[in-house]
Amino acid sequence: MPPTRSRRLRPAAAAAALALVTATGCFTGEPAPGEGRIRLALAFPPVAAMSPYSDDAGLLTRLGVGEPLVALDPGGAPRPLLATQWRRTGETTWELALRDDVVFHDGTPLTAEHAAAALTHAAEARPAPRALAGEELTATAVGEHTVRIETAEPDPVLVQRLSSPELVVLAPAAYREDAGAPDPVGTGTGPYVLRRVTGVSAATLEANPDHRDGPPAAPGLDVRFVPDAASRAGALRAGEVDVIDSVPISQLSAITEQHVLEVPLPRTVALYLNSHEGPFTDAPLRAAAAAAVDPERIVDAIYEGHADPARGMFGPASPWAADRPRPPAHADAADPGGERVTLATYSDRAELPEIASVVAGGLRDAGFTVEVVVREYSTIEADLLAGAFDAVIANRSYLLDVGDPVGYLAADWTCGGSYNLARFCDPDLDERIRAASEEPEAAERERAALETEAELLDRAVLVPISHERALLGVAAGVTGVAEDASERTLITAETSRS
Repeated sequence: MPPTRSRRLRPAAAAAALALVTATGCFTGEPAPGEGRIRLALAFPPVAAMSPYSDDAGLLTRLGVGEPLVALDPGGAPRPLLATQWRRTGETTWELALRDDVVFHDGTPLTAEHAAAALTHAAEARPAPRALAGEELTATAVGEHTVRIETAEPDPVLVQRLSSPELVVLAPAAYREDAGAPDPVGTGTGPYVLRRVTGVSAATLEANPDHRDGPPAAPGLDVRFVPDAASRAGALRAGEVDVIDSVPISQLSAITEQHVLEVPLPRTVALYLNSHEGPFTDAPLRAAAAAAVDPERIVDAIYEGHADPARGMFGPASPWAADRPRPPAHADAADPGGERVTLATYSDRAELPEIASVVAGGLRDAGFTVEVVVREYSTIEADLLAGAFDAVIANRSYLLDVGDPVGYLAADWTCGGSYNLARFCDPDLDERIRAASEEPEAAERERAALETEAELLDRAVLVPISHERALLGVAAGVTGVAEDASERTLITAETSRS
């Protein structure tokens, strides 16, 4: 994986400074923060009250609220977190030893029984967390601080799965009201205690004075969820927030007094074509749509050098992806003949509506009649997953859920996958992905992932467009913001504001 990079952007020309006049009304009139508190404006509001069994899971680890049993190092290998060590005791059995000094935010000491119960709730959740797509597991306590996990099939990357933000271990109280939607307020183990979630607009966190490693550097976090990218950037420039994520490319030149951290990501923007119903069940029409998309043109026009044109599903953040077996071989393209299609995306990532506009233009030039739908992610997610649109432009990390490319394929490209935007289903491919998931050697798993990628590109069920980089805006005086390519960490115990 390429090293992360941080840089200070140079001052822009006077014309760019005019962009400082940006709507930031969502922050106006708020009281000044307490000394040292860190103020954040994040792009994606909660869709399920920050339940880990949803797309909110990443918020729990990025904000230091919840912790899974293990973490991943920069190379993707598991490292201790709540568990100190692990061993495979049989073909389908693992045992993990837990720390004996972990206390939940409500004062309950962590035991193996609590950890096993948390994993059991995750395994029983519906839809299944993406990290457990296709996985059947049973977790039991063996003594006070040892968890035994048994899987239905051999799973050489089980420990990597356990690093997923979806599998954070919460206090028993989190599951009492609804085990299928655990409540993380006051029930985590991390350096920050989630005190309040205000709908889709805000969250308040306080330092955990009883954390096993001592209290964090900042006394608390004040989080605002601001889907509008210009408002986030304007709030950072105006000194109303200290950290923003998803800095829009259009605002980079105007951020002159703050730092922008730029981190290459295992993340791909792609056009997903609904192969289950509608016009794109027809392979020649999918081929026509694929031929109408020009990744080089899109990256040049929209990202201004801050992304890479996609050659496939897996990008330059994964060096092994350079060893692709062959270019895709699509079916012969059909004449669309004015076929009507609905293209959807979400506005929380500023570049996606722009990409949708360019892609729609290319589809129209190819002979399609295109309707574009753009909504905030929290209001469009259910429709995306239900296959309500003919085509979707989405931004997806292929290592976020499991830290393993085969795990991503199981979640996104199998018949029972929980994030199958293309509504693609081929039982034969399911079986090949299942077989790859049992392969213990990383190189063989990567080879299998590239073979699967080639087959999906042949069928034109998706068209990769770009591989993105994280762009984080950080105010002067703020240090310790994580530059994490896995996007699982943002605020740490060391993050501080002077």
